[in-house]
Amino acid sequence: MKLALNPDFKRLMELARPHWRRLLLAGVCMIGIAGFTALSVYIIKPAMDDIFGKRDIAMLRIMPFAILGVFLFKGLFAWSNSYLLESVGLTVVNALRQRLYNHIQELPLAFLDHMPTGILMSRISNDVNEIQSAVTKAITGLIRDSFSVIGLLVVIFYRDWRLASFGVMVLPVAFYPLFVFGSRLRKLATKSQETRGGLNVILHETISGNRIVKAFGMENYEKQRFARQVQRDLHYNLKSVWIDALSSPLMEFIGAIGIASIVAYGGHKVISGESTPGTFFSFLAGILALYQPVKSLSKVNSMIQKALAATKRVYEILDVQNNITEKPHAIALPRIREKIEFQHVFFAYQEQTVLHDIQLTAKTGEVIALVGTSGGGKTTLVNLLPRFYDVTIGAVLIDGVDIRDVTIKSLRDQIAIVTQQSFLFNDTVQNNIAYGDIRKSLDNIIAAARAAYAYDFIMQLPEGFDTVIGEQGVRLSGGQRQRLCIARAILKDAPILILDEATSSLDSESELEVQKALENLMQGRTTFVIAHRLSTVQFADRIIVIVNGRIVEEGTHTHLLNRNGEYRRLHDIQFQQG
Repeated sequence: MKLALNPDFKRLMELARPHWRRLLLAGVCMIGIAGFTALSVYIIKPAMDDIFGKRDIAMLRIMPFAILGVFLFKGLFAWSNSYLLESVGLTVVNALRQRLYNHIQELPLAFLDHMPTGILMSRISNDVNEIQSAVTKAITGLIRDSFSVIGLLVVIFYRDWRLASFGVMVLPVAFYPLFVFGSRLRKLATKSQETRGGLNVILHETISGNRIVKAFGMENYEKQRFARQVQRDLHYNLKSVWIDALSSPLMEFIGAIGIASIVAYGGHKVISGESTPGTFFSFLAGILALYQPVKSLSKVNSMIQKALAATKRVYEILDVQNNITEKPHAIALPRIREKIEFQHVFFAYQEQTVLHDIQLTAKTGEVIALVGTSGGGKTTLVNLLPRFYDVTIGAVLIDGVDIRDVTIKSLRDQIAIVTQQSFLFNDTVQNNIAYGDIRKSLDNIIAAARAAYAYDFIMQLPEGFDTVIGEQGVRLSGGQRQRLCIARAILKDAPILILDEATSSLDSESELEVQKALENLMQGRTTFVIAHRLSTVQFADRIIVIVNGRIVEEGTHTHLLNRNGEYRRLHDIQFQQG
């Protein structure tokens, strides 16, 4: 069967495999539903022939209770089946959503750099919801209706196999729309899900960047951009609805042709005395009941096609391999004692080489400044240290140990980072600082805030350390946000520090406050400082000048000025502009 061979359908089924006990019990309930559905059709013959034909009083006394019993047990089986399958479906989908989120957290930056946040949000929310509909409704409906079809076929063939053969001949024709519309629905579902991913991208960009939208007066432009995307989504959904709405009445009409033929043929047999009215109405009820699950399968098919498209998109993320992995016997890295070495390091994004033969040694406690024009490779170089990316050629060593031979956690535990973009969570001041080490006490958090020159302004906030600062710390100034990030790094107490343009976006007053906090943070730590403003790195033990991914100069501020090389050129340009 085409659907069974579909790899996405197999994956959909594999998600439910761990819950086989509940599924098995639900299967027993489905058999019960099918059995009592068939029995409700079967008892029509004795009810009609014995009560209305033979006027049997004993049967009249028994039959009402029999009918009540049949529908009572059918209802109990239906309730149990529905609860069991819904519970499996919800459990499976929650597990899948968690698995997808966990996988995204583990993916390398190289992948996340090229995947818009809105697309990933769409995979976790919209696509997983489509799968939930399939697992809890479509697949369960497919199994339940299939059992019902089998049970009803047994009854109608038992009643009149010739008439049943004639009626069942219509079934392949009734199923035909499922196969015709199936592939088209899946393609439309894929396009619709991609469009909704685009909607999430626009939402994320325009809400998080609302200040820029307003500052440049682009509200109408963004409204129109969103409207175009919504219109595309509507276009694909209307096409899906058109096909979905057509399939059910089309199957009904095909079924009506078969039923009309059966009424004509079966009625002739009753009139001629070849059959009884009870037999015929029992058979007709079976045929009518049979077409109901067949018709339901058209709706089931629509949901399954959408779910298969969603499953494919979800597994496009889950199938991405993390190339930043640990070796099977990786060791825990001891706290740094001597030095960090970049040995003949080359690095390439895809096929473009960004770093060329970098040779650099930083001794414990040394402050290394990395300067150069934008796009030269400074940030890429320091991103190799916590293994956000892996070197293409060469090695990065800490105390002589290749960082690829140690556990990622033990490596990153030794590194604190403060970047130009002061990322903060929509949480309290205390929790944002504690993100550096959630095991630390409130006293430790307060001490870190004092060291970062953040304590005074924190205490002026409405609820002090319990103040919620808004998304990205929107309720704070730039300098305040940066000092919270520094406090977070101080609390972590890592021996290696990376400062990536930590003061470049601040005004002069804020920069002075942050600079004092950074001096506290840098004490006793091996520090890599990336800066465009050369005035902020004159204190460095060594300044490394990087141009086009190569180290072209190295030395102190005074030494490099006297060389009249690239550093002097950058220095003169900045101070002439100043």
